[in-house]
Amino acid sequence: MTLLPWLVAAWLFAVGLYGLVTSRHYVHLVGCLTVCQSATYVLLLGIGYVHEAGPPVFYDHPPGTPAVDPVVQALVLTDIVVGAAVTALLLAIAIQVQRRRGTLDPQALRPLRPPPSAAE
Repeated sequence: MTLLPWLVAAWLFAVGLYGLVTSRHYVHLVGCLTVCQSATYVLLLGIGYVHEAGPPVFYDHPPGTPAVDPVVQALVLTDIVVGAAVTALLLAIAIQVQRRRGTLDPQALRPLRPPPSAAE
């Protein structure tokens, strides 16, 4: 097993996390979250990789032939679908924030309700 997928996944996660921390725009924030999530794709594929293994179709392979685990591939596909749905939802929320508040800067947004006063 090679160390390269682990390093690539760590680098992608670090870049996405840096973008999340320094983001000043909600669309940029969603993009950085997507980069963080792509680190999981690389990590799962790196874990499921078997050197010189064939596809997980066994009708034409003799018994004992190494094969790639299909569960990991299914997890990656599920992760991609969930990531696309989360990204679409977050972008739809960002559009509504822009329409209602006029900005996508998290620092410029005021709270929805004023904090309760001490007299109440």
